Amino acid sequence: MDMKLNQSSPVLTGPPPLNNSRMGIHSILLPCSQSGASFSSGKKIPIPRKKPSKLDDVQSNGWLDAMKSSSPPRKKLLKDFTIGFASDDTDIAYSSWMVKYPSALNSFEQISNFAKNKKLAVFLDYDGTLSPIVDDPEHALMSDEMHSSVRNVAKYFPTAIVSGRSRDKVYELVGLAELYYAGSHGMDIMGPLHEVIVGHSNCINSTDQQNKEVNLFQPAREFVPMIDEVFRTLAEITKDIKGAKVENHKFCASVHYRSVDEKNWPTIAQHVHDILKNYPRLQLTHGRKVLEIRPVIDWNKGKSVEFLLESLGLNNSDDVLPIYIGDDRTDEDAFRVLRKGARGYGILVSSIPKETEAFYSLRDPSEVMQFLRSLVRWKEQNINSEEVAPIGVTVSQP
Repeated sequence: MDMKLNQSSPVLTGPPPLNNSRMGIHSILLPCSQSGASFSSGKKIPIPRKKPSKLDDVQSNGWLDAMKSSSPPRKKLLKDFTIGFASDDTDIAYSSWMVKYPSALNSFEQISNFAKNKKLAVFLDYDGTLSPIVDDPEHALMSDEMHSSVRNVAKYFPTAIVSGRSRDKVYELVGLAELYYAGSHGMDIMGPLHEVIVGHSNCINSTDQQNKEVNLFQPAREFVPMIDEVFRTLAEITKDIKGAKVENHKFCASVHYRSVDEKNWPTIAQHVHDILKNYPRLQLTHGRKVLEIRPVIDWNKGKSVEFLLESLGLNNSDDVLPIYIGDDRTDEDAFRVLRKGARGYGILVSSIPKETEAFYSLRDPSEVMQFLRSLVRWKEQNINSEEVAPIGVTVSQP
């Protein structure tokens, strides 16, 4: 299928039918790789008690550059994306960027026209998408209006939250039992039962908060003790660094440095580097002012979207339109999956220009809420129009 992208707005034309081989279901459901060092609960990792004396590792391997680029100065981004303008004016730069990544609100008619006669599936990141980015992740709460908007979307479309947080934590924050949840960047998925997936070694039959049978898919289950040990070590060695916050997301651990003085970033990076040297089966990824330690497995948010579509029975049809809304670099894996096969729309949430694999953009969570409300109104209008008999047609009474 051809995917057409012009300078005014992206257009999806005729998505091809999906099948198991194209979806990759056989490969993504394989058990975790057994390569690399094995975890031993008896292994004791020495905890550094002092500030690292050498920072050569993180200065030479590019970690510090990556930490700075994960949330670069606004002015630099504007300069990078303002072409042909002498001014660094925010509106000019953003407008220039939006030529390539149009507003999903302004383009809603085009999106809804393509969505006609299709089954929509909605995937949402949490932080920065449904809630604002804040210094303390514990205070990243949805507004009541956003909560209502997400609930209404779930009435009409299969809806999933795909977050870097633990599944339990993001469920606690969202609190909607009718949604599906993929925590730890999709390494902990609660989804519907499906005959292709039930019985797989990485799946557990369970029940959700409404006592409904569900499937728990956890491709990194064997890493839980390892992540727990790393979390405890990180918490200990960073406890004296003001502003540092370490979280255990069950299948990954994160070190937030948003509130840390930049002069202490190298110390945090070196501590993480030193710990990872003892865990060859773990890797570092960078988020928005957060270092994330994750298992070395072929799994990400993009594969999570594919898995959920398979679980929902929506992967083998050409009348399905997935929409994924997210704001972080980890969401790019999902955007890439939808763009690669012209399978759906990725929507980046950002108030500054960024390179992205998404089709469309929204400025902030308030615009995300407007977009979700637009989806609901569009669906309700379609339902109402279908219930009204055409002029000249007599509806017979039973």
